[in-house]
Amino acid sequence: MDRWTEIELFVQTAELGSLSRAAEAVGLSNAAASRHLASLEARLGAQLVQRNTRRLALTEMGESYYGRCKTILADLRDADATVNATALDPMGTLRVTASLSFAMQHIAPLLRAYTGRYPKVTVHVEVANRYLDLIDNNIDVAIRTREYESDSGITIRSLAETRRVLAASPGYLDRRGAPRTVEELAAHDLLLYTYSNNPDELAFRRGEEQRTIKVKGLLESNDGQVLRAAALDGLGILVQPKYIVYEDIVAGRLIPVLDDWDLPRLRINIAFQSRRHMSAKVRTFIDFLAAHFERMDYERKWTSFDAAAGGEGGAAQRGGAPS
Repeated sequence: MDRWTEIELFVQTAELGSLSRAAEAVGLSNAAASRHLASLEARLGAQLVQRNTRRLALTEMGESYYGRCKTILADLRDADATVNATALDPMGTLRVTASLSFAMQHIAPLLRAYTGRYPKVTVHVEVANRYLDLIDNNIDVAIRTREYESDSGITIRSLAETRRVLAASPGYLDRRGAPRTVEELAAHDLLLYTYSNNPDELAFRRGEEQRTIKVKGLLESNDGQVLRAAALDGLGILVQPKYIVYEDIVAGRLIPVLDDWDLPRLRINIAFQSRRHMSAKVRTFIDFLAAHFERMDYERKWTSFDAAAGGEGGAAQRGGAPS
């Protein structure tokens, strides 16, 4: 027998003063209700209800048990209501992890709008340039650029694709000139990201042409913002996903070089634990972020070879100019 059904039937019987009415309230037949009540008394080894043809009353033991059961059922209903409300109404702490660059450029600017819409949600952003385990670190949502997750319990939703580009400041290009071929990169100061796949080489593609060159950086870092700051200061040519430097290219602070060549692209994904019932805070944040990316048309901007198409003016033309 279902213990919770037995308890609920007993409480209804005590409050309605009738086993048949209690059976109707719980959704049982009279015969099934009698079996449940008998099972409860047998399990407890005590008579809870005195029954005759005219009336039904609780025994002294039944009165005591009724008081405890009523409190337990009330607590259980409150717990169910809380969970149901959380599933429908976003609330609680949402833990998000992303790289410093992504957190600065694409999470922090959205938080005022998101928390304004969902004021019961508190957002905790865990900045990390390495991939944190979602379960071990109690992460709800992770932004990642790898194509798959080794854990089958993690679901991936794509946000956008982005090119990786080479870019330098106007000051650096005035001083050193722009490389006209990929081989000429060997004569330039490079700013390299150490967490990329194969950080000591660059694999270029242009149509059917392919070139792979070994590289060594004047500056190497595990953080894209360090490389961006150094490039803006004229230290060298950085190699970074376009989403990190897009606004700098639009503003002319950085100028793409060798932009007719393509490096292996990155797919920006949202990773989250696969659950049959996703909490409202996770669902709304994922939908909010995805809708923003679609509205801003980021994938088109970040995968374009034509700088002017993204609003950068003629900046990219300089990348192919003679040194």
